[in-house]
Amino acid sequence: QVQLVESGGGLVQPGGSLNLSCAASGRIYAISDMAWHREVPGKQRELVATIHVTSGDTSSLDSVKGRFIISRNSAHRTVFLQMTNLKPEDTAVYYCNMRLRITPMGNNRDYWGQGTQVTVAY
Repeated sequence: QVQLVESGGGLVQPGGSLNLSCAASGRIYAISDMAWHREVPGKQRELVATIHVTSGDTSSLDSVKGRFIISRNSAHRTVFLQMTNLKPEDTAVYYCNMRLRITPMGNNRDYWGQGTQVTVAY
């Protein structure tokens, strides 16, 4: 089985920083892409940032550019989200996502973390 375990959420003041991590374990052949999404009650889940695992190429939501950095560890099994200059509108449940295959010839499938709450407020 594949498991994605998130950590690092919490309460932070506006302008503060927070670092999220998501570690994958289990039967994994290769992870092709990693991403972070966020969701606010009553609103559609939105893609925050992505990283292509092999190349390291990244992309991010315009509203977080210059503030959030997505990265992966050298083993390509953990994805991080470094968040700085946080704003109240960043408040959401953050979910990590990884597209991976469990065998060389298998199809890529999406797996999700359990979600971690990020609250930006005094």
